[in-house]
Amino acid sequence: MDMTLEVIQLPVSGLDRAKDFYTNKVGFSADVDREVMPGVRIVQLTPPGSGCSVTLAEGVPNPTGTPQPGTYHGLQLVVADIKAAHAELTARGLDVSEPQQFTDPDGSGWAIQEYRKRATQPLHELLSEQHQG
Repeated sequence: MDMTLEVIQLPVSGLDRAKDFYTNKVGFSADVDREVMPGVRIVQLTPPGSGCSVTLAEGVPNPTGTPQPGTYHGLQLVVADIKAAHAELTARGLDVSEPQQFTDPDGSGWAIQEYRKRATQPLHELLSEQHQG
């Protein structure tokens, strides 16, 4: 059975500030930005070429507890060319450290990983080959 991870809710302290950061500095697409019911606003952002999005929300209760802004670490973006990714992100004004890492305005940590085969073959196919080999 295939399973896909499609949305991760990322806690932020300011929806508009986070949306601006992820769209203008990191280059995510803004797929959704709307009030889905009175007092509940959802912003869904997707990295270019990704099948997984992040959702930023205001007014959404979480039945298992409310994660705090800035507490997520180890989130990874995978690229085919790390030097090109570094150049693009720094040109957008993002402070990318060595190894290729950055934090959002709340302090959640992201890393950029190079995986050259991703440019020519989807990850699920590469993983399938590893399990068969």
